[in-house]
Amino acid sequence: MSAMSERITALREQRGWSKTYVAKKLGLNLSTYANYEYGNREPDIKTLADIAKLFDVTTDYLVEGAQSSDKPLSKNQKLVAYSIDPDISDEERRDIIEMVKIAMKNRRRV
Repeated sequence: MSAMSERITALREQRGWSKTYVAKKLGLNLSTYANYEYGNREPDIKTLADIAKLFDVTTDYLVEGAQSSDKPLSKNQKLVAYSIDPDISDEERRDIIEMVKIAMKNRRRV
């Protein structure tokens, strides 16, 4: 099992949901979703985002196990988010910081 498959299995079980229920909520075949949990397949980006939204976690948490909402935003992170829009919610600020982190990580790969 991959780390991601273990996380989505744990998230599903914590909620008491069946694989069938989750597959239906995501619009997937049961076998497709089950293969994600078994670690036989990995979801594409859109499906990964859908899974994260369903379980109310970040895609980073699913992929890497790091959930940014576990730590408060640093002063610099808040300044960046506020500079974009001072009237956004804490959740939106965290999303902006997550996007910046992903962009920085992708930049390093090039």
